[in-house]
Amino acid sequence: MKFEETYLNDNILDALYDMHFDDMTPIQERCIPEILDGYDVLGVAQTGTGKTAAYLLPILSMLDDGDYPKDAINCVIMSPTRELAQQIDQAMQGFGYYLDDVSSVAVYGGNDGGRYEQELRGMRLGADVLIATPGRLLSHMKVGNLDLSRCSFFVLDEADRMLDMGFIDDIMKLVAALPKNCQRIMFSATMPPKIRELAVQLLHDPVEVKIAVSKPAEKIQQSAYVCYDPQKLKIINHIFKQGDLKRVIIFSGKKERVKEIARSLKSMHINCDQMHSDLSQQERDEVMYRFKAGLTDVLVATDIVARGIDIDDILTVINYDVPHDAEDYVHRIGRTARAQRDGVAITFVSEADIYRFQQIEHFLGKEVAKNPLPDGIGEGPEYTKRQKKRSNTRRHGRWHSKGNGSKNNKKGKKQHADKSNRQNQSGA
Repeated sequence: MKFEETYLNDNILDALYDMHFDDMTPIQERCIPEILDGYDVLGVAQTGTGKTAAYLLPILSMLDDGDYPKDAINCVIMSPTRELAQQIDQAMQGFGYYLDDVSSVAVYGGNDGGRYEQELRGMRLGADVLIATPGRLLSHMKVGNLDLSRCSFFVLDEADRMLDMGFIDDIMKLVAALPKNCQRIMFSATMPPKIRELAVQLLHDPVEVKIAVSKPAEKIQQSAYVCYDPQKLKIINHIFKQGDLKRVIIFSGKKERVKEIARSLKSMHINCDQMHSDLSQQERDEVMYRFKAGLTDVLVATDIVARGIDIDDILTVINYDVPHDAEDYVHRIGRTARAQRDGVAITFVSEADIYRFQQIEHFLGKEVAKNPLPDGIGEGPEYTKRQKKRSNTRRHGRWHSKGNGSKNNKKGKKQHADKSNRQNQSGA
């Protein structure tokens, strides 16, 4: 489906034409019409599917066409990290090139006083679109710099990362300041139970759009070591002695484990850094800067880094533990083999993780090669087929396939009417 087949306004379509954007991605095709029609939307899609445009284009179109207050914040887009906020801000500049009357301001931490004053001026003047990280925005709210009482759109991007980074309480404080008729949009790469609980609290009768997870790139050479937990660091030491240890990310699902791994690697004189939710925004920025600049060889991280961070030259990804599901596995190993490069992905499979890894293999449609353990560290557990876990027969409630759209449907109908009138006039 092409963008010109939607009810996006002509200014947006002109910008897309200049950017050579013709065909919509699946997430855009399914989300843009629903948002234009005024429905709350829950989008589940991995990074790289075009979800930023899926919510930004219809919101900008409505702000350009609609009669929204000029002295108010009309849209708030929440991002878990400064890097993602900057990416959204860049997309905003491109998509909004012809929108003379739609303004925006990006609000995030780690800046000097001059930046803070610029944010403050933008908010007081009533920037239409506010792109922000939770901590910085909450700081402005606490000192009375921000009024969200007339906000018409609220977007929560990468909600699962918000949860991982401990931002959910901050998010709920911000949501409490929104008017009840504010149209709300939430995107997440995965849908664990806590994220669905958040969606129930945040959204009103939403349309759910879920895009299937893509398979990993063929250029990724995947393999696994079936081992016991005490053997994992010895295997890492063996791998690093065999080859180049530069541009490596080691993932673990728990931040305490990340800290332990980093300490152990440093005792081996390996140039490494760690990334997890206990670090401040400034500390995370410094870690990412050192790693991107090649000042650090190995980054040990939780899944904070698995999505949303663009680093094109990662050579090796090591899963210190098996991810919870196939989606997390794809996100992790997808950090390598980017920009036409080859890459290596190695997973350590402990006895307790065998069934989970077999589920990932089932998703991949193939068995991942099992590496023999290095000499001198003993044998690992046997990789045997385990009995399938008993399914939970309790029925869960389902989302409506369509929201009732009552609160914002007038805006949606107005978009259809305006578009139809323009088409009729042009054809007359």
